[in-house]
Amino acid sequence: MRFIPIYCFILLISSQALAQKLTLNVGNQLDYCVAQLKKELPQQTDYTKEPRRIPAGQKSWNTVSVTDWTSGFWPGTLWYSYEYTKDPALKAKAEGFTKSLATVLDKPVLDHDLGFQFYCSYGNGYRLTQNPAYKKTLLRAADSLATLFNPNVGTILSWPRPVPNMEWPQHNTIMDNMINLELLFWASKNGGSKKLYDIAVSHAMTTMKNHFRPDWTSYHVVVYDRKTGRKIKGVTHQGYSDESMWARGQAWAIYGFTMSYRESGKKEFLETAQKTADVFIKNLPADHIPYWDFNAPGVDSPGVDSPDIPNAPRDASAAAVVSSALLELSTLTKDKSLQTKYRAEAEAMLTSLSSASYQSHDVNNAFLLHSTGHKPNNSEIDVSINYADYYYIEALLRLKRLQEGKRL
Repeated sequence: MRFIPIYCFILLISSQALAQKLTLNVGNQLDYCVAQLKKELPQQTDYTKEPRRIPAGQKSWNTVSVTDWTSGFWPGTLWYSYEYTKDPALKAKAEGFTKSLATVLDKPVLDHDLGFQFYCSYGNGYRLTQNPAYKKTLLRAADSLATLFNPNVGTILSWPRPVPNMEWPQHNTIMDNMINLELLFWASKNGGSKKLYDIAVSHAMTTMKNHFRPDWTSYHVVVYDRKTGRKIKGVTHQGYSDESMWARGQAWAIYGFTMSYRESGKKEFLETAQKTADVFIKNLPADHIPYWDFNAPGVDSPGVDSPDIPNAPRDASAAAVVSSALLELSTLTKDKSLQTKYRAEAEAMLTSLSSASYQSHDVNNAFLLHSTGHKPNNSEIDVSINYADYYYIEALLRLKRLQEGKRL
């Protein structure tokens, strides 16, 4: 007989209880997202600028250049809204903001974020419209991303430029890069080179071996010797410390390895997704929305005069990413108890995100409040951020499909 550890059993029961106590009406939440978008659309008429953040005190989105790493999330959110509503006005806006990203590929690759930029925008656009021009652009983006692969290391170079603490010109790889592999997997199956699949698997395998501590918390960045592939060190760039569990970094790991298992069928990736999800869930606060870093100093931390936790900024974006990932993970694992646990936890997160504590409503035109971008840099702390909204609506659409008995 197989026994579940008592803490897992308690967590499973508590997650199920919350999900049952606070029933989430997915249709109502999707309607809310569309209404928020439609409030904002009259303000966004310049297709060369993509909405990124709404600071405190503002109603409308601040915009960034199409070269910004987050530039694909706004058009991706529009595509998801069109998928739900079939509203031609939303489709037209999605097309306009998507098309403007093409110029990114006319310049040398700045970093690894082409997957975020193009798979969220052109990828969703192609999935919904089958526009052959979108497919051509996606294949071009995948080939561009592949130029950053270092076969000596086995991973894609994340930042091909000097970044503090990265020992440039040595090779750096950040956990965020796992998400960009989906572009390579897709391209390898849709007319691109088989080499793109091999690069994606190599990157995931190497990350799996080097990015995790024994307890399956993750390093944000690993620095490698660019010539030998030797691991030099694990560090952070956006987390509290080199040895802390930065919430969104762990979220990228859960999402990325879940996706990599779906695309490759490699059991190691499923096991990694489960272990990284379990430690994330185990350490969540009562409302299921993580602090920006799980190891930010708390009230019980020795020698800390001004503790962050329990008053530390939350990161709704990390919860949105993980809720979407857990819904998929619940459909991929064969373990019935884990299927139930991951589905219940995803619904608990979405229920909390859909509460008055986290939804924006009249505060501003975003979907969600209380995300944290880069706290060590004092940047985007407790604001609305486009990738929080993107993964929130993605998770809602995934839950809707599951409730309807459909496959993801």
